[in-house]
Amino acid sequence: MIKVSVMYPYVEGATFDLDYYVGKHMPMLRQKLGSACKRYEVDQGLAGGAPGSQPTYTASAHLLFESLEAFQAAFAPHAAGLMADVPNYTNIEPVIQISEIKSF
Repeated sequence: MIKVSVMYPYVEGATFDLDYYVGKHMPMLRQKLGSACKRYEVDQGLAGGAPGSQPTYTASAHLLFESLEAFQAAFAPHAAGLMADVPNYTNIEPVIQISEIKSF
């Protein structure tokens, strides 16, 4: 199982419309990726590790797939359209990481 994390770093003065992201972008992404996407979660950053500090990430999404190949096959045909939707909810450049999940 792999996890695709799309993280939006906290940037002073940046915009992020969480309602649009959760209500429109993520459902559109889920519909386009189909059954290849096993599950997804969205996190809203609240604070950093030190009291009163800003969060490292304003928001992040974590999507689960059976394999890297399954993700790539599902995402590639829709990449341009999904990326074109980003300005509708933020002006933050996302950081993307693909990880293998290890369960213990």
